Amino acid sequence: MYNKVVMIGNLTRDIELRYLPSGLAIAKSAIATSYKYKTQTGEQKDEVCFLDFNIFGKSAEIANQYLKKGSKVLLEGRLVFEQWTSQDGSSRSKHSLRVDTMKMLDTRSDSTGGAYNQDYNQSSPSQYDMPNKQVGYENNGGKNQGGYDIPDQKIPEIDIDDEIPF
Repeated sequence: MYNKVVMIGNLTRDIELRYLPSGLAIAKSAIATSYKYKTQTGEQKDEVCFLDFNIFGKSAEIANQYLKKGSKVLLEGRLVFEQWTSQDGSSRSKHSLRVDTMKMLDTRSDSTGGAYNQDYNQSSPSQYDMPNKQVGYENNGGKNQGGYDIPDQKIPEIDIDDEIPF
């Protein structure tokens, strides 16, 4: 068991899709999220957080197909600490989010493509047989268990603007 991290924000760049020699898809991008608050003096402040993320398997391919810079998403997963040596020989490191579940939050008018307000959960493929439910994908340790297509059905839109504090 690990501590889950949930981030809601907008993509800061288009998805970069790559494939490992094994054929496993990896999607990389970053999101920006903000926290608004007032100081004791009443001044409005806005704190922005940028976080890189990685999505694997079928979910990575779906993210590449339907998300673009500016798309609003909810990402759930775990933080991982990445370390590498840069070209100049210096040691570098960062935290990134390894995504387990992705939910697209854009409305039809905000996105291109056909998937809206859908979950892409890498641990719940059984949701495919339920009509008018959110769609799930399973990615068990990077091995796609599905090969599923997105069903051609209308998913009800949810207005979340009143519920998000930013």
